[in-house]
Amino acid sequence: MEIRPVPYDHPDAAKLDAAVQAEYDIRYGDGGDATPMDPADFRPPNGIYLIAYDELGVPVASGGWRVQDANGEGNRDGDAELKRMYVIEQMRGRGLARRILAALEEDARAAGRVRMVLETGTKQPEAIALYVSSGYEPCEKFGYYRFHEESRCYAKTLR
Repeated sequence: MEIRPVPYDHPDAAKLDAAVQAEYDIRYGDGGDATPMDPADFRPPNGIYLIAYDELGVPVASGGWRVQDANGEGNRDGDAELKRMYVIEQMRGRGLARRILAALEEDARAAGRVRMVLETGTKQPEAIALYVSSGYEPCEKFGYYRFHEESRCYAKTLR
């Protein structure tokens, strides 16, 4: 497996983003994540977007972080928001999400971010299990879905 940074609007990123959106729609029936995102959000030093490629160069997993500071959506100064963590179905259970998560945490820490935050949902129990087992704890709700009953937010101190 090779994990490398790519622009969020790279064709491989768009392919994986479409796949995760389709999965969100199946799980929640809402057409996918409507959180506003801009490719510039994931440009260093304000974020990064990573893709894992298999030995044939096929994109199989992704994830990114973007700067979030105190705002009207519940973020705090120093936050790095985790977005678009995804592993294609046939590659799940191999530790890819954990590897991408660790790389994103290290990058955000190196960029001076203080806390990694994420929003997931009750219909993603495997995501919740990954984050809890990686040291994330429930935190105050933030972001686009902060008022949704199924929304769950987690945070981990990076320093």
